[in-house]
Amino acid sequence: MGEQGPDGGREAKKTAKRTAPRKAAAKKTAATGTAKKTAATGGAAKAAATGTAKKAASVKGAKPAKSVAAAPPGGESRTALVRRARRIDRELAEVYPYAHPELDFENPFQLLVATVLSAQTTDLRVNQTTPALFARYPGPEDLAAANPEEVEEILRPTGFFRAKTRSVIGLSKALTEVFGGEVPGRLEDLVKLPGVGRKTAFVVLGNAYGRPGITVDTHFQRLVRRWRWTDETDPDKIEAAVGGLFPKSDWTDLSHHVIWHGRRICHARKPACGACPIAPLCPSYGEGETDPEKAKKLLKYEKGGYPGQRLKPPQAYLDAGGKPAPPLRAG
Repeated sequence: MGEQGPDGGREAKKTAKRTAPRKAAAKKTAATGTAKKTAATGGAAKAAATGTAKKAASVKGAKPAKSVAAAPPGGESRTALVRRARRIDRELAEVYPYAHPELDFENPFQLLVATVLSAQTTDLRVNQTTPALFARYPGPEDLAAANPEEVEEILRPTGFFRAKTRSVIGLSKALTEVFGGEVPGRLEDLVKLPGVGRKTAFVVLGNAYGRPGITVDTHFQRLVRRWRWTDETDPDKIEAAVGGLFPKSDWTDLSHHVIWHGRRICHARKPACGACPIAPLCPSYGEGETDPEKAKKLLKYEKGGYPGQRLKPPQAYLDAGGKPAPPLRAG
């Protein structure tokens, strides 16, 4: 490379002077941008970390969210669902005007014990077993002092007899020691007794004390889902969802209507769709036998001409053609 002349040297110096501030500014801008980007990245990371920490903290000490009424299954409007549900209940009330609790009892204590015993067995089997139990132990004081082995032998036909013996003796002791030998008439007191949950408590409250309650047993759960009143599977959530469709005053009779229909026509495995009086209102019509003649053969109890579950049913049931159940080991 050759040497530069004087003019060439001066021009180069001028160009360098003009270029230097631009390069410095560019470097400053780049540095500032990098710093901002780093700060922004750091801030985002910090915000994310803070948000994660807050979220973790909120989950750790969170209270259950308030339940919000879900949209009715199948896209049906709430108003339409309420109307259809209440119409189904009205139809069932005409079909089963004699509906009643299918456990034999003469007082709240007998109903409480019978309902506890009905777990994992039929009401018929309980009704066949309790006469001997109550003949020997007529009140809570008697059952509280009973020999467990003797009670187990009486309750053996109901299944799970050891656990049931512990429950009925335990609740009898609680009634004697805490409630003066009387069955309490409040939900919060009943559910504290051994072997007593919400379902049992509502059976007692509704049928012994006339206080409305919804009994969510296996039949009730199955039918309200078939009718798409709710898609809940938890009994407490089913109780809340269905209860919101009806006036509180209807709850006890509603429970009887649904359970009776489940036991007689809308069976778990072979529902008699062809003999169902509410078929036009049922979104699950067709799950079972739709031929009317074949469906009639699936009907149970008084609807099929067979004995019911109570040994001592109400007169209204007998007047409607119902037959009492046979005693244990009869015939």
